[in-house]
Amino acid sequence: MIDSVLVANRGEIAVRVIQAAQELGIETVAVYSDADETAKHVRRADEAFHVGSSMASKSYLDQAALIDAATEADVDAIHPGYGFLAENTEFAARVEDSEFIWIGPPSDVMTNFGEKTQAREIMDRADVPIVPGTTDPAESPDDVTAFGEEHGYPLAIKADGGGGGRGLKVVESEGDVDEKFADAKREGEAYFDNPAVYVEKFLENPRHIEVQIIADTHGNVRHLYERDCSVQRDQQKLIEEMPSPVLDADTREELCAAATRGVAEADYVNAGTVEFLYEDGEFYFLEVNARIQVEHTVTEATTGIDLVKEQFRVAAGEELSFTQDDVDPRGAAVEFRINAEDPRNEFIPTPGDLETYRRPTGIGVRVDDGVDEGDAVSPFYDSLVGKFIVTAATREEALDRATRVLRETEIEGIATTIPFHLAVLGDGTFRDSQHTTKYVDEQFDGFADEQ
Repeated sequence: MIDSVLVANRGEIAVRVIQAAQELGIETVAVYSDADETAKHVRRADEAFHVGSSMASKSYLDQAALIDAATEADVDAIHPGYGFLAENTEFAARVEDSEFIWIGPPSDVMTNFGEKTQAREIMDRADVPIVPGTTDPAESPDDVTAFGEEHGYPLAIKADGGGGGRGLKVVESEGDVDEKFADAKREGEAYFDNPAVYVEKFLENPRHIEVQIIADTHGNVRHLYERDCSVQRDQQKLIEEMPSPVLDADTREELCAAATRGVAEADYVNAGTVEFLYEDGEFYFLEVNARIQVEHTVTEATTGIDLVKEQFRVAAGEELSFTQDDVDPRGAAVEFRINAEDPRNEFIPTPGDLETYRRPTGIGVRVDDGVDEGDAVSPFYDSLVGKFIVTAATREEALDRATRVLRETEIEGIATTIPFHLAVLGDGTFRDSQHTTKYVDEQFDGFADEQ
């Protein structure tokens, strides 16, 4: 087993990794910027190293500083968490070429799935349904127009290295092609250093459903069933739940089997998520997130399997500690992302001091956060304060419990997304599971039903 680890991240996920490591008896080393010198993840770690200033996110993106910290701390391994450098193939390869163990998928696999056209080819070989589209980059607007003539509009132009909605442009008609093609290429270059784009049919009202997988170096690939992440704003997830309330048993098994085939085809190792769009009874591959995800906690809550501990075991060369038959989800779980944002003012970030922070308690409540009362939510980083994961025997009971959980939470000093979550819980479209990925942007009725 790994004896010591440097956690190359901050906030909630750094705390989560530190907790799992300490339960395994692994020494933990945190890193911090000027702004995070007294942060919760620093307080929880056994040791901490300064890696730079607080300007933007540069401190946690400084590969040389992170490697130097790992060297000085004399750790065995590096865990990247999610975000920052978690899916940076250059950093993964750099760690793989060092004396440190990389706790994540191999860099070459990350490269394959980071390029969306390559990922589509892999999934196609594994007989995983993909949205009709190109497997080679579109070279010009004429390629897009030709695709539109064959498949119709609307269609989507997507950055080959894209994700999180960046580099995605929806084309409603042929007259929009030139402008949207240029915009997608420009965003791909700006955000992902890759101007290549591809084209696919645009699904107008899909659900966003993803499958959690984990694989070891002994050829074992396991799925831990699906999560429904359809409550999104500007393609950023806000609420996730398990199981998806729209899948029947047969479709669920087909979906999970497809995800398993796809990652096996790519010789995937460690934790990851295969994302799909689901519409009119059919599912289509979207992308692979080659890392642990924010919403992994929903899966842990229903399966009882600690995914971060499994990441450590896999990275150490061990076999997974469970078989596929051991994965037996129970009940329902819903995760709410509590962000320091004002939902009544276009979700504008609201950094500041947590003057009061009373976490919810009681049966079926898990809180993963990166702050304590008196801490500051920094303006330099992501606005996530924490995640509330609520479990119960049924979806209806979980939603009722979540209403109680959110109402009893006390936060003062910053605005948060809690009023938004309460409003969603009181909205009939969500309660009846009639929502799609367009729900928040187009269907959500706002705060009229909030209690």
